Amino acid sequence: MKLKSLLALAFAAFISAACENSKIDAPAKDDNNEDQVAFAKGADIGWYTEMESKGYKFYTYDGAEMDCPALMKSLGFNSLRFRVWVNPENGWNGKDDLLKKCLRAKELGMNIMIDFHYSDSWADPGKQNVPEAWKGYDLDKLAAAVADHTSDVLNMLKSKGIDVAWVQVGNEVTNGMLWESGRVQGQNAAGFSRLFKAGADKVRTIYPKAKVILHIDNAWKMDTLNWFYGLMANVGLQYDMIGLSLYPSYWENGGYPDWSDKVNKAISNVKTLANAYKKDVMLVEFGMPASDPQASKAALEAVLKGLKAEARFKGIFYWEPESEKSRNGYDYGAFQNGKPTIALDPFRN
Repeated sequence: MKLKSLLALAFAAFISAACENSKIDAPAKDDNNEDQVAFAKGADIGWYTEMESKGYKFYTYDGAEMDCPALMKSLGFNSLRFRVWVNPENGWNGKDDLLKKCLRAKELGMNIMIDFHYSDSWADPGKQNVPEAWKGYDLDKLAAAVADHTSDVLNMLKSKGIDVAWVQVGNEVTNGMLWESGRVQGQNAAGFSRLFKAGADKVRTIYPKAKVILHIDNAWKMDTLNWFYGLMANVGLQYDMIGLSLYPSYWENGGYPDWSDKVNKAISNVKTLANAYKKDVMLVEFGMPASDPQASKAALEAVLKGLKAEARFKGIFYWEPESEKSRNGYDYGAFQNGKPTIALDPFRN
């Protein structure tokens, strides 16, 4: 064989070996990083249709009237979050109300997060009430009901051409959901994991690209975060994204405490969770006292600056910014007299 041929064969063998080695050494592909949305600048405005029904209107900084979702977009938001209840007494946050809100978000080209509470009303760490129609169900029937409700709602949205980027299977489920069958306590999460899987499986079937979010409260409490997400890892729960709530200046002892300590802890905790569990993280609820817009703005800026370099931090949703204490009794929004305050300025930058 000629020298040139021998050299060519040797070079080809070298290239082949190098390619094989590169295949072995390359890290496994992480599908969790394939996001539909690069970074969510979001608002939960689930109250707006009920507020509109009462005659409340919304305005720009300059006083021009605008419907609430369009106003959010004009303020720099690209995503909206909507809760859904099973059989709410007055219809608000039920299927029909949800559809109306999602259709408007679709018209505006905004990304959508669906927040399943699996209750007829509010669900949070202090209450996870079984819907009236599901009372008396054992764990098997509750899992089937979760699956059916999730499927019913998401298929309704899909049939209307509505895309969904994220789905929360439960709201602030620090202590589980659908008590007592789905309570999380100590090292017991068997019932909850069964119920969560029933909902998550339907999300993946109907919206394969949507991120399934596992959401708990108090982003600043590392001991709770470690306990909960560690327990979920131990039971093998499958989800795509960690969702957290952060209200760093909640009323206590007759006033609003300084926000900086809890914000700094939350920033550190987000980084720790992302690294420990190899999951994307999002603040799906954030709120500050509406009475101090400057402090709200500063806290939001601190979060965004502190997590700017964290690749797995995927967004933040201000909870009910359009709300006002004078209108519906909630004092952690970001509006005054129907207009946005400077608390929301960071979303425009």
